[in-house]
Amino acid sequence: MKDDYVHGYSEFESDRLVDQANTLANLLHSDTKFSAGTKVLEAGCGVGAQTLMLATNSPDAEIKSIDISEESISRAKSLLKTHNIGNVEFQVADLYNLPFEDETFDHIFVCFVLEHLMDPITALKKGGSITVIEGDHGSCYFYPETKEAIKTWECLIECQKGLDCNPMIGREIYPLLKNSGFKQIKVAPKIVYVDSSKPELVEGFNKKTIIAMVEGVKDQAIKSGMIDNKSWEKE
Repeated sequence: MKDDYVHGYSEFESDRLVDQANTLANLLHSDTKFSAGTKVLEAGCGVGAQTLMLATNSPDAEIKSIDISEESISRAKSLLKTHNIGNVEFQVADLYNLPFEDETFDHIFVCFVLEHLMDPITALKKGGSITVIEGDHGSCYFYPETKEAIKTWECLIECQKGLDCNPMIGREIYPLLKNSGFKQIKVAPKIVYVDSSKPELVEGFNKKTIIAMVEGVKDQAIKSGMIDNKSWEKE
């Protein structure tokens, strides 16, 4: 079973994912580390952007990274090969129908995946332990807050909702995990704040992550009538 990916599978999107992972590495993965011999399943690895961070932080863990897209798996392999990462094995697989026996893994790792699934509860493995990292597109604020900026951002949200996916899933992590059968759930919100005093975040987060992410739905948003080109391009 394959859910549509709102951002597409272009080389531009692949680069964006890597830029995003590099920019947010310390924020998202400072406490994501696994001991030697731990068997970790990364569900929905995409092009390997988060895989690289995961494997680098836990060089002695045994990581199996899966994705339903053969093209993404190919790019992930190339990325990790470039960085001489050797503790990851990749496999094309469906999150809704995992080809593994129960208790094969000690831990499940999911990063920016559930928001793109029509049925995240079914995709979550019940029991065991899991790390889930997700965003909440409804918590993005701008200054100056122009009507064009807000409308452009809302296009991304509406395009994702149009695929029966949930761009605001970050605020639902606790009930989602509880309803999937997990116990001892701990949610730790992460906040990214950017202004001109932080040029590295202006470049890495605003330009290479947020703006690049929204650009991925430009054609779809304009074609569907959500916004006109003049409003989209207004600075």
